[in-house]
Amino acid sequence: MSTHSSSDIKPPCMPRNGLVKIPAQSNGLGSASITKGTPAAKNRLCQSSSIPTVLPPPLPNHSELASLTQAAHGPSSSLCGLTDTIPLVEPNSNKTLQSTCQPSGSKRKLSLSSMEGQLPILDEKIINRLFWYFSSCERCVLAQVCKVWRKVLYQVKFWEGITPILHAKELYNILLNGEKEFVNLQGFAIRGFDSFCLIGVSDLDICEFIDNYPLSKKGVRSVSLKRSTITDAGLEVMLEQMQGLAHLELSGCNDFTEAGLWSSLNARITSLSVSDCINVADDAIAAISQLLPNLTELNLQAYHVTDTAMAYFTAKQGYTTHTLRLNSCWEITNHGVVNMVHSLPNLTALSLSGCSKITDDGVELVAENLRKLRSLDLSWCPRITDMALEYIACDLHKLEELILDRCVRITDTGLGYLSTMSSLRSLYLRWCCQVQDFGLQHLFGMRSLRFLSLAGCPLLTTAGLSGLIQLQDLEELELTNCPGATPELFKYYSQHLPRCMVIE
Repeated sequence: MSTHSSSDIKPPCMPRNGLVKIPAQSNGLGSASITKGTPAAKNRLCQSSSIPTVLPPPLPNHSELASLTQAAHGPSSSLCGLTDTIPLVEPNSNKTLQSTCQPSGSKRKLSLSSMEGQLPILDEKIINRLFWYFSSCERCVLAQVCKVWRKVLYQVKFWEGITPILHAKELYNILLNGEKEFVNLQGFAIRGFDSFCLIGVSDLDICEFIDNYPLSKKGVRSVSLKRSTITDAGLEVMLEQMQGLAHLELSGCNDFTEAGLWSSLNARITSLSVSDCINVADDAIAAISQLLPNLTELNLQAYHVTDTAMAYFTAKQGYTTHTLRLNSCWEITNHGVVNMVHSLPNLTALSLSGCSKITDDGVELVAENLRKLRSLDLSWCPRITDMALEYIACDLHKLEELILDRCVRITDTGLGYLSTMSSLRSLYLRWCCQVQDFGLQHLFGMRSLRFLSLAGCPLLTTAGLSGLIQLQDLEELELTNCPGATPELFKYYSQHLPRCMVIE
């Protein structure tokens, strides 16, 4: 699933990006007193962990401090993105979730007090099948009912595609004597979590995590660091110690430098995401291109990366890299697109979202040279016009997803070009303020369309929108902030598009 600049609010506790609190326990281990970023941190990590490899499942309690979210590779989930724990709102918020949560629209409530004396302990074979019908957040609550249920629910199969989120302030328990101890992560190890999101952590916190999580050295494949104070030394230690790490995300981390990337990046990394890190510029791309020959996916949001950086990619990466997302890289122009299409000819997913200097000529270069593209994001590119859509329709015959949010120069003529694309399944036209009913008629013959967004299009009327019932195979239609979307229209859709989810 491709990312796009969407603010769709997902219902809470849905399998796609549901969040849930699970309990953590104190482990009885004292915390180290080392200064972040010093050689002492690295020496500490070289010591063997004091937690055994095979651990008995501990009984969870109500003080558990981690939260879970569906990862991008999970069933019906999106990599979009990992988030803070929040109370029943969309995944991209920054608050804290309650210890239990309840599915949206569901009338049943899961709480330990209400279940006491009512839920029988069934045969393990039966409850093994029964628990598949519950969401991940519900399973966290059910695991606290009894030992038998916990034993069943702590199987790895129930937690595949789930990423625990650990906040720095929740990583330690305060003892009676005022000292701190790192929380117990044994329950996470039993469930086999190989992906973590660490928020607001320091070098010391990462050291403690590696020491206290039994699977950290070989079993963790993905780490996301958000709003963290990790330094060059901490980054080097983490990548040196976590030998299984293949996916790395650095978001809002302003204490590491390009020198840290040069000293720490390892060839085993195949997916890298860097966003809102102020010290990232062209030299960082040079490090990525030279040190990551097996890179398959690069997500970059950096204000100081220029056209020059797009020429740094090697022939090896031109063969392996299939996804490139350049979000809000304001300094990249059509010259950078020239460098990029020649360096990475095998791209199947490309985002130039927010690259405001890209024009129709840049899109023409993309269409002529990247014929394998299946997803293209041109949202927030104000210089894109209908001419760019003509280039796309003529050359990108395999394109399945096209995102044109906030492309304010697109008109009905451009939609006429797109109507010839037989492979297009997803089309996003949010806030395209010049699209009218006449242009909408061009879409009525696109039988391959499954997802369509017309949110915020002010010129579309109820009469024009009613014609969308001709798209009988449409699965999702977004009409948020669309003046022509009336209650009568939604009722009309419910009768004539019964299989389509209409987002009001």
